[in-house]
Amino acid sequence: MPLRLMLAGLLLLTALGLGLVGYQATRPPVTIRVAAEAAVPPLTVDILVAAHSLPAGTLMKEEDFSQRAVPPADVPPGVLTNSPEVRAGLHGALLRRYLDLGSSLMAGDILHPRDRGFLAAVLAPDARAVSVAVDAVTGNGGLIWPGDRVDLILTQELGEKNVPPSRHFVAETVLSDVRVVAVDQSIIQGAVATGDNATGRLARTVTLEVTPEQAERAVVAEHLGRITLAIRAVNGIADAPGHHPAVYGGDVSAALADSAPHMRVVEGKDDREVTFQRPPASPLITPSWGSANARPQPL
Repeated sequence: MPLRLMLAGLLLLTALGLGLVGYQATRPPVTIRVAAEAAVPPLTVDILVAAHSLPAGTLMKEEDFSQRAVPPADVPPGVLTNSPEVRAGLHGALLRRYLDLGSSLMAGDILHPRDRGFLAAVLAPDARAVSVAVDAVTGNGGLIWPGDRVDLILTQELGEKNVPPSRHFVAETVLSDVRVVAVDQSIIQGAVATGDNATGRLARTVTLEVTPEQAERAVVAEHLGRITLAIRAVNGIADAPGHHPAVYGGDVSAALADSAPHMRVVEGKDDREVTFQRPPASPLITPSWGSANARPQPL
């Protein structure tokens, strides 16, 4: 046999051997592929369920619902699935029927604040809904949610010239322990927000459930001065019946409380400022600013 043919055959056998070795080296073991396929978990769907017993008329909050994984075949028609958009839409929504712990949340069970007839359904008999304008400060920085109970506090400045400095500013509770039924706000808690919800849009108006007389007081208060909402505790103690006393600047600031009342006196061409000095204290009688012992002294 010629030497050239022998060399060609040897090279061919060497190439076939190297190819077989390379194929065996790159081929994954059968046992590893079978184990990987067996580790794939079964497909499930996360649905929303009641986190505790919820009576009809509940204004939903984040702690009122949770999620549960179920097989696709067991997903009821119309159930709410877990997603950032669905969870955000549940905040402040009205629950139409009673739900036990673990009951699925259905689309027909929820009435959203922007749905037609929401306020009529959420209000108690003979109640009214009144909206008040708030900002990031007066609205507690976006911490107020539907279902919370709040006090409405009015702060105003009395600009009359004859009012002493200690009474230029006054605050008083106009409404006490009223329920919030709607908040003009879009915030997603515990989820990644997109679009306009990425930073949250602070509320501009808060809607309260009030009596007809309380609605009139809230409207007048908005024209008198600045409105602030104070959140009440969930299980707080009810206020004693009766009118809440007003708090003046002199009740808060010692500097204003120590300032004596003054007035301007005009006599012909003579124009001067006079102040009323505090009379000396008596162990038996406590004089007031309007007592006869008070004498105006020129400054």
